[in-house]
Order: sequence, then C-alpha cells, then structure tokens
Amino acid sequence: QVQLVESGGGLVQAGGSLRLSCAVSRIIFRFNAMGWYRQAPGKQRELVASITIGDSTNYADSVKGRFTISRDNAKNTVYLQMNSLKPEDTATYFCRAGQTSYWGQGTQVTVSS
Repeated sequence: QVQLVESGGGLVQAGGSLRLSCAVSRIIFRFNAMGWYRQAPGKQRELVASITIGDSTNYADSVKGRFTISRDNAKNTVYLQMNSLKPEDTATYFCRAGQTSYWGQGTQVTVSS
C-alpha cells in the first residue's frame, strides 16, 4: 500500500520557522523525485520545492532563500524546512511523489502577522 504521510504543520508567527516531514512508502520513495506543493483557499495548488533522487533541488521564486527541501534515504522521508515565514505562506502543504498520482493528505500551515 502506497502511503505519503505529512506532519509538522501548525500555527506560527511571521518570521518564525517550521519543518514539514513526509514519510513515504519505500518503493515509491526510492524511484521518484519528491515535491512539496501548497494550496491556499481560493487559489490553485502550486509547486513550492522539488528534489530529485540525486538531490538536485528546485524552488518557486516566492520561497527561494527561505525554504529548504531535503530527503533522507534511510528514513524514506522528505523534509521542507521553512524559515522567515510570511502570512502569504499560509496554505495546506502536500507532498507528492514525482509526477505520479500519489499525494499525501496535507498539513496546514498558518502564519499570523
């Protein structure tokens, strides 16, 4: 059974930090790049950051220099370290395995001003 389970969301003040985790089924994690997406109310889901199997990373312009994506192959887990959070980062954050249909259930991040 394929599973992607996010954790680490919460409420934080502007300027604060959070680290999101996504635990992934091993067979999916080993053979896919991983991505973090977010969706704010009334907006389309957007790609925030991605990381390949070889650890090459890519970021949306809006989070460059503030967010860091990483993966731990021993734990089959992908992380999103979010620093200097802004109210506009408020959204539900999802992890996804590559371009597959495998998504996590989402974790809410709320940044207060």
